[in-house]
Amino acid sequence: MIGARWGVDDSETALTYPCDGFLPAPTLQVWRGVTVHAPPEALWPWLTQVRLAPYSYDWIDNLGRRSPRELLELPEPAVGDRYTTAGRREMGRIVSLEHGRQLTATILGAFMSYLLVPREHQTTRLLLKVVMNPNRLLAPALSVGDLVMARRQLLNLKALAEQGPRPNTR
Repeated sequence: MIGARWGVDDSETALTYPCDGFLPAPTLQVWRGVTVHAPPEALWPWLTQVRLAPYSYDWIDNLGRRSPRELLELPEPAVGDRYTTAGRREMGRIVSLEHGRQLTATILGAFMSYLLVPREHQTTRLLLKVVMNPNRLLAPALSVGDLVMARRQLLNLKALAEQGPRPNTR
């Protein structure tokens, strides 16, 4: 499938992701990954801040409103919390999480799992797997569309985590 993989290797696509348990026989599976030069504990707060904004192309999916570039004092996420906010609308729900390790959510019929895999030298692999059952004719377009948006999201989260904590000064 065009756009099914970006930034991941065979061993990472072979992993079992929590989203697999929510949709065991998906017609579409896509994987994304990026190496973050920061430990998981520096990346986790940025990932959980996705509850406030999508961190992808804000001009497309957030009505031009910029995703926060500072860490806000949010409570730790819980199952049932909103997954994200886009265009001032709460969207999706968190369905599974393990602090500092994984966050799994559902939105618009898709399930997605973010995994934080610690590596040596204070680096982390940020992996994302998305599964869904779209119409087979739509699957290629959804795969490519997700590639564009998810790639931008992961790269933004990487950049924010690598520059270190930036607490809200308001």
